[in-house]
Amino acid sequence: MIEWRKDIIARPDRIAIPVMTHPGIEELGYTVKQAVKDGEIHAEAVKWIANNYPTQATSVIMDLTVEAEAFGADVLFPEDEIPTVTGHMLNNADDIRRLEVPSLESGRIREYLKANIIVHRDVTDRPVFAGCIGPFSLAGRLFDMSEIMMLIYSDPEAAHMLLKKCSEFITKYVAALKATGIEGVLMAEPAAGLMSNDDCWTFSSQYVKLIVDQLQDENFMIVLHNCGNTGQCTDAMVRTGAHGMHLGNKCDMVQVARDVPQDILVMGNIDPVTVFKQAAPEEVYNATMELLEQTREFPHMVISTGCDTPPHVPIENINAFFKAMEDFNNVSH
Repeated sequence: MIEWRKDIIARPDRIAIPVMTHPGIEELGYTVKQAVKDGEIHAEAVKWIANNYPTQATSVIMDLTVEAEAFGADVLFPEDEIPTVTGHMLNNADDIRRLEVPSLESGRIREYLKANIIVHRDVTDRPVFAGCIGPFSLAGRLFDMSEIMMLIYSDPEAAHMLLKKCSEFITKYVAALKATGIEGVLMAEPAAGLMSNDDCWTFSSQYVKLIVDQLQDENFMIVLHNCGNTGQCTDAMVRTGAHGMHLGNKCDMVQVARDVPQDILVMGNIDPVTVFKQAAPEEVYNATMELLEQTREFPHMVISTGCDTPPHVPIENINAFFKAMEDFNNVSH
């Protein structure tokens, strides 16, 4: 994966790695609920994307409920939307103290491992990236997001206790994902974008760094996703040591590309909702072309979605995204 990253940075043309699974689910006639509960259906959808689009890597669904569910959180499963955690299961420091780190047999973990095993077996021409949640975002799902924001100031010791338990489980899960043979993981840590750079380091990035130090190597790459970052915590993200940064549409990609060292991939940030889902194909084409032009001078920039694309993105819009990249490369070279 170190060579793969170097090759991307060295190549003259631009590549795309959108985070996108739902078109595969829809084209194959499944519901989101079926895909997030059945590893085989999930894998079929991922393979459909790989077979139909020139993505430089393939990724599974960005589902930020899997780990929380394993801890015992209640999850709502709509037929055609991503699952959501309902309520919260922790209310105070005593609850955190009593919280047990679950096994990998809990919840839907096995189905997600199965999806990655199948995709790794069947998609052999490009890297496969699994998905996982980041420590602070997981803590927020277990304790409630606004409550955890207060806890880091009112009882930082309790917050760190929770973050250690979240990190322990994520490390175990990512190690199991790595053992499937896949090439990397996209770690979604959007809640860290709610904090200042210093707080992001203290309550998120230093924990992410421990996971990176333990599991990232020449064959396995960690990409840190933070769609909450408006640019204020890019430094804390870089300090994790992850070999890729994936940004949402709230930040200026030109500034981020300047702020991130040129040997680390910077990925983003076409708006998945207002552009990919709601805009007309020509608007998607223009937005993609504009971002490619703006970031022309940055060889470590990879064009992507700002987050996972939602259900029911028109196929014409996806085609327009790839057409813009193709036209940009043809004109540039």
